Amino acid sequence: GVCGGEFSILRSPQSVAFRDGSWPIPGERIPDVAALTMGFSVEEDLPWPGLGVGDLFHRPQATVLVTVKGVDKLPVKGFSYPIENAVPFSLDSVANAIHTLFSEETPVVLQLAPSEERVYMVGKANAVFEDLSVTLRQLRSRLFQDSSILNSLPLNSLSRNNEVDLLFLSELQVLHDIASLLSRHKHLAKDHSPDLYSLELSGLEEIGKRYGEDSQQFKDASQILVDSLQKFADEMFNLYGGNAVVEVVAVKEFNSPLSRKTRSILQASQSKNENPYNLAYPYNYDYSVIFNIVLWMMIGLALAVIVISYNLWNMDPGYDSIIYRMTNQKIRMD
Repeated sequence: GVCGGEFSILRSPQSVAFRDGSWPIPGERIPDVAALTMGFSVEEDLPWPGLGVGDLFHRPQATVLVTVKGVDKLPVKGFSYPIENAVPFSLDSVANAIHTLFSEETPVVLQLAPSEERVYMVGKANAVFEDLSVTLRQLRSRLFQDSSILNSLPLNSLSRNNEVDLLFLSELQVLHDIASLLSRHKHLAKDHSPDLYSLELSGLEEIGKRYGEDSQQFKDASQILVDSLQKFADEMFNLYGGNAVVEVVAVKEFNSPLSRKTRSILQASQSKNENPYNLAYPYNYDYSVIFNIVLWMMIGLALAVIVISYNLWNMDPGYDSIIYRMTNQKIRMD
């Protein structure tokens, strides 16, 4: 069956031409939208009117995509588009493109699902977010520190003593900490390599299961989440000098189970990704150079073999070969 959801653009620079309209977007093409906004090519054309061409010479310096599970839509500000066939997706292809094209410039790539303790960092992300709480135990202790969001958020019907509530709040703490840690390393937001942030939040889904979707807790949590996402979007947008795209995917539930991969927080090398479509790997900038070297070297060697073979075939042993000439002289002397 078709499972719906909503794809929202919270903040976007003028160089990316998102259009206001209720055009549905296929769930499996969301990573392609992220790739195209950053100026990368995709395997298959995207016939979706919600994204125009935009300014090809001023691409966003960062893409931030937050996936919220457990709700069909969130009343956020910005452009929103319905999702048709909300299947699980991954921004691994975008991360691969960044890692391949900008490997020497060490971009920031952070993929995080706090409730499942799934973390993947590449490049400078390891240095910037080394203090980020990622395990459930770290998140819980982080919440009860003096600088946590518990001291500033209006909890309303949510409780500090309930595990489900604390899981939801800890995900909001992660949003706050990402922006806070990045603000201490502002130079990374000013470099030439694009950055990628992919976050998956399932705390609201757990609150819906625990209290019911008509409960006051679920309504309060939804409002707190919307406010936190809007604040997070504004902070990230400003840290990148207004040159970042912040997107939110709200989905009740995915059509098929997402295969879970646990990744090490210290993993710096690109892991080998599954390739279900048997597609070729993306080429880097050295490909054309290496291709030309190999091609012309092979052509040169082939011509050399042909010329040498031709001359050997038409050679007069008596006059052209020093071996036969020496042998003839030796025979005459004998």
